[in-house]
Amino acid sequence: MSSEAPIQDSVQQLTVEPEDAGQRLDTWLHAQLPDYSRSRLQGLIRKGHVLVDGHNVRPHAATRPGAVVTVTCPPPQAVTVAAENIPLDILFEDSDLVVVNKAAGLVVHPAVGNWTGTLVNALLYHCKDLAGVGGELRPGIVHRLDKDTSGVMVVAKNDHALQHLVDQFKAGTVRKEYAALVRGVPRPPQRRIETLIGRSRHDRKKMSAQPPRGRTAITNYIVAEAFGDRAAQLAVTIETGRTHQIRVHMAHVGHPVLGDSLYGRNKPIGELGLPGRQLLHARHLVLKHPVSNELHTFEAPLPQDMCSWSEKLRTM
Repeated sequence: MSSEAPIQDSVQQLTVEPEDAGQRLDTWLHAQLPDYSRSRLQGLIRKGHVLVDGHNVRPHAATRPGAVVTVTCPPPQAVTVAAENIPLDILFEDSDLVVVNKAAGLVVHPAVGNWTGTLVNALLYHCKDLAGVGGELRPGIVHRLDKDTSGVMVVAKNDHALQHLVDQFKAGTVRKEYAALVRGVPRPPQRRIETLIGRSRHDRKKMSAQPPRGRTAITNYIVAEAFGDRAAQLAVTIETGRTHQIRVHMAHVGHPVLGDSLYGRNKPIGELGLPGRQLLHARHLVLKHPVSNELHTFEAPLPQDMCSWSEKLRTM
């Protein structure tokens, strides 16, 4: 018989005060239990772990004055993704956050075709307390970068930090700036691009700025340096975070990211040939710390391949 005590479910009882009546249950619960992310609370409600006066309800159910809400929170499921000793470029770390400079070629989280060798595998090795935060296959992941996009990413180390960061991203208060090398020189040199982005009607693996259905996407760019008329380096900021957004928008306006095999024109740049990946890098990330509420700026220097291509284009 094992001497180790079983992990017990956490049970809490809360009463709805008259002034809180009429709110969505998941919203009210998140205010009462801020250490739990709203998405986690919604999952608990749907699985029957939240009872209102002894009855199952839905996340959007309205609260009633005097109702007794019982929350049974089972222990986090064991993360089944293996921890792997993969080198990480850590820009910042404390008990709530870890900020990394993601290398190009590194997939963010496990999925079909990439069950190992991902950023999540590396983080589980580096952060021994990350298991159980957020989703099982994406512990702590707040946002993503494409496999071949390099640069700054923030990861939450607990549920409170996760929800706080998710709320900032949803509210659009996180400032994200990218460096991109693109084909040709955009005109005008400064522009705001606003379109819908959704699945392409012709290729389900691609996104499109002219989809049958989509969501608003906003990208701003400034030409930082022009290399004759062949290419340019852009400073790009995004007001939304749609899949492949910068790559789709730059291709949409006729200046695809160099090396982008999915959206670009895969023609060599003169004798320079083609880059080995899309030359897109998340350079700056500005956000509020989830505990201190202080504004932090994180920066990842331009990677060597982009510096090398810029120099080649200057001397071409």
